[in-house]
Amino acid sequence: MEPVWITGMGLITSIGNDQSAVVRNLLDLRHGIENPPELQVDSSPVKVAGTVKDFCLESADPEDWTYPDQYSVPRATIRSFSPHVLYGWCALRQAIEDAALSEEDLQDPDAGLYSSSGGSMRSIHKHFMKMDQRGVMACNPLAIVASIAGTLTFNLVAALGIRGSSTGLVSACASSGHALGMALDEIRLGRQKRMLVVGAEDCNFESIVPFCGMRALSLETNPDLASRPFDRKRNGFVGTGGAVCLVLEKKSEALRRGARPYACFSGWGQASDGHNVAISHPEGRGLKDAMKKALKDASAEASSIEYVNAHAPSTPIGDASEIKALKQVFPLPQAISVSSTKALTGHGLSLSSIMETAFCCLGLKNGFVPGSAHVTEPDPELDHLRLLRVTENRQVDRMLSNSSGFGGANVSVILDRAHA
Repeated sequence: MEPVWITGMGLITSIGNDQSAVVRNLLDLRHGIENPPELQVDSSPVKVAGTVKDFCLESADPEDWTYPDQYSVPRATIRSFSPHVLYGWCALRQAIEDAALSEEDLQDPDAGLYSSSGGSMRSIHKHFMKMDQRGVMACNPLAIVASIAGTLTFNLVAALGIRGSSTGLVSACASSGHALGMALDEIRLGRQKRMLVVGAEDCNFESIVPFCGMRALSLETNPDLASRPFDRKRNGFVGTGGAVCLVLEKKSEALRRGARPYACFSGWGQASDGHNVAISHPEGRGLKDAMKKALKDASAEASSIEYVNAHAPSTPIGDASEIKALKQVFPLPQAISVSSTKALTGHGLSLSSIMETAFCCLGLKNGFVPGSAHVTEPDPELDHLRLLRVTENRQVDRMLSNSSGFGGANVSVILDRAHA
């Protein structure tokens, strides 16, 4: 099969809204976690979040939102947006410019768009409040398409005039990994020559606080200590939002356009735990299988992987499960390098897989391997796994990135250094 390249990227994240800022913060291990005012209330046990800067999206009316001037959205278009759709729009515009895609390229029947998000809890909540208070017929006629899980796909496909394959993937924190993998397969099978993949999530009270009921969030109030994957004292994840877009193209199409690659997307694998609706399998069964399937898909040996960007959300159970999976796939004598960039960004839910895949692409292109911040007492169960506590300036040729979600969904993607 013809190689598939990643040729464009857009980033709206807690550690930066463009490549230069994100790379700088990955290199310096500067996190984007803060104490946002909306969480400093008695009704919120959690006080920290990975905030998206330069966006003010509190108003119930999208026309009142403020965001960076370069991402102007037509009035008729933004009316059906929820917060994460605006993030997605901005990441998408970045990626289109980065990949130098024309309107003709976007509207080619052989070019599609896959997306992933959990929908907008805030938008759903506000629409139902209005319906309860003023009656059904007072509802915004765009309420449904502005809020439910498919809103990211509906809006972006319509706004860009996409004519190729389009769908939204919803598998919790593995969602954008599934979107990437299935987009890769669309190109490999010859159904499409180009795919845009977008992952996005809101970043507000309604998208974060409900996880308190699961006892899944860190109750740490100090942003410098809140997210610490693989640390013995980890106590829950930190929520975040934003959006990331990646452009996937078959190599011949990229070369025809003169596009330069970030990385070669060489394989992916998915597998399920078959265990619990909310808790990872204690031995990492599904994630182990996903990694092995990704290696097979990429025709790669485990010994060829030089770095793993772990899912590791900083939860006691989730990190422990992944450690066991990693040790089964990468046993001694391989001292595989491992880190979790969620220490810097927080956990982006369905956004996390594509965000961390983008970080791997940046590392492959710019010659660095991101470290794990905030670790003061490494989990002794890591054993021979080499936890990177600082970012290393070294060129590697192959990386693997993991994601796990509710229901025991697991996705692993493999990226190779691309040689144009």
